[in-house]
Amino acid sequence: MGIYLSSPKTEKFSEDGENDRLRYGLSSMQGWRATMEDAHAAYPDLDDSTSFFGVYDGHGGKVVAKFCAKFLHQQVLKNKAYAAGDVGTSVQKAFFRMDEMMKGQRGWRELAVLGDKINKFTGMIEGLIWSPRGGDSNDQPNDWAFEEGPHSDFAGPTSGSTACVAIIRNNHLIVANAGDSRCVISRKGQAYNLSRDHKPDLEAEKERILKAGGFIHAGRVNGSLNLARAIGDMEFKQNKFLSAEKQIVTANPDINSVELCDDDDFVVLACDGIWDCMSSQQLVDFIHEQLHSESKISAVCERVLERCLAPSTAGGEGCDNMTMIIVQFKKPIQSTSSTSSQQSLEFKSDDSSPLPEESESM
Repeated sequence: MGIYLSSPKTEKFSEDGENDRLRYGLSSMQGWRATMEDAHAAYPDLDDSTSFFGVYDGHGGKVVAKFCAKFLHQQVLKNKAYAAGDVGTSVQKAFFRMDEMMKGQRGWRELAVLGDKINKFTGMIEGLIWSPRGGDSNDQPNDWAFEEGPHSDFAGPTSGSTACVAIIRNNHLIVANAGDSRCVISRKGQAYNLSRDHKPDLEAEKERILKAGGFIHAGRVNGSLNLARAIGDMEFKQNKFLSAEKQIVTANPDINSVELCDDDDFVVLACDGIWDCMSSQQLVDFIHEQLHSESKISAVCERVLERCLAPSTAGGEGCDNMTMIIVQFKKPIQSTSSTSSQQSLEFKSDDSSPLPEESESM
């Protein structure tokens, strides 16, 4: 769905980086869509032992995706659970925190500054007028100071975004996902999905949607949204009698934790514009093939975007915004125990199947 251009915008934003544990490359392209609503984050050195990568696919506008790219990794760091070593809990709370932070005057102002030019100017002016002195800074804990102002009762954005993040701490990989962006690991050349696409017709999603008072029509939540989980989309999160996890649409991510081993080649994070055109295994095979002749990882990402771009808008597939990140592991990976063969049984390589329940925490 969406408005298409008469010809695609094929200019790409690309980036490469590395540290002593990994190399990464990324690329994004607007394509046939009238606007670019994807965003991403790549912090190979989030702290001394941790790397953070995220893909955010916006819908109904770009601001929620951009907000997540700016703030989600910061909230992972700020949560008490992170300091205690519980990365899974800290990232789950960071997903919910995005919805909380986007409400009220402060939330409106931040979204306005990230948005279109008129709102950006208005948001900056209102920030000067209404923001409290000595307000929130990175040195502060999780405070997001309440601001009085004309948008104090702002309920949050009606637009939204998927969020799929991979956090690598020492030899552990933690993947958190809400929506239909996807994370896949290549282990000995075999693709294993580390996230589940949250579509409304999935049984667990359908059950929550119906219990919360929503409905599914033509595969869409309340006939409009083709995702069952997302950050933002506050119109689907208005039931005051239900927790954030039980709303019609929830930001609650699936969390999957994996111990890395020397069999692991790379991880791919990509929005659904890629997965609409290639299966997990097809993408992993293509990346392996390209890495034989191309040392610059972002160039491999660019080739994927070019391969997925449709020649016309007639079919729909290949017409979306596209963003992907490849994170390649440097060998050897320091492992605390030899669990690679056992863990490989916990993954699911069939693109149409979700991960087994035992490998996830909800």
